[in-house]
Amino acid sequence: MSSREPMTAGAPIAPGYQVLAHLCRTGWLDVYDAWSEERDCRCVVKVLRPDHRRDRELRERLLREGRWLTAFTHPHLVRGYGTGERPQPYAVLETLSGETLAHLLDRSARRPAATDLTLLGLHLCSAVRYLHGRHLLHLDLKPANVVIDCRRAKVLDLSIARPPGPGRPGAGTDGYLAPEQLLGGDLTAATDVWGIGITLYEAATGELPFDGEPLTPAPPVSRRRRLPRPLAGAVDACLRLDPADRPSPAQLSAVLDDLLPQRRRAVMPPEG
Repeated sequence: MSSREPMTAGAPIAPGYQVLAHLCRTGWLDVYDAWSEERDCRCVVKVLRPDHRRDRELRERLLREGRWLTAFTHPHLVRGYGTGERPQPYAVLETLSGETLAHLLDRSARRPAATDLTLLGLHLCSAVRYLHGRHLLHLDLKPANVVIDCRRAKVLDLSIARPPGPGRPGAGTDGYLAPEQLLGGDLTAATDVWGIGITLYEAATGELPFDGEPLTPAPPVSRRRRLPRPLAGAVDACLRLDPADRPSPAQLSAVLDDLLPQRRRAVMPPEG
């Protein structure tokens, strides 16, 4: 077997962790389903791909994410169990039994109800407000980085999270970049508000608001989906091109909370 191929079931991946299965390979990571001897349960272990293990920047990115998630405690962020550097850089995360929002949207012909969209927005606001309180921006909010687990949304992947400040052009995921991410402008809490808005827009309509780069205003979400006017207005406000024109996470959360007939805290998956 080539050293560049994923590890196989039964292989030790980190001290006290054994591979159960290879889950996926990204541009720089291998992600494994693994067994924790200490916890006597399954978990997720992220390691650098063999062809990237000499990359110091990626090594530090993985270890930093592992340290953050192990230190953070929030119901809408995936939990970290630990991180280490031998026999290879790794980060251990909890196993979530749900599905990514991207997968839910792909397999369902029906879009989430307005109440479920509202709850999703509230959970995302809660997660980013926690991160912002620790002087971090997520910068990669999208359906693929949100898991609906036990009727609750959890945000994944802090691999490009960083403090506010000037950004490198194009850092993030194509199709989801805020204008200031695309152009390399100043990154602020408003950049994550954009991420919440574009996630809600895609969840509501099944489509991204832009065919290409976000250099012209997004079409109102009401053109593609009938929603309560305050909810549609909140989504549209998140996608204003000027960051100064977007609501703050606290303002967005207050608007969404007012839309609920009762203070419910569970995200229901789309019907169908």
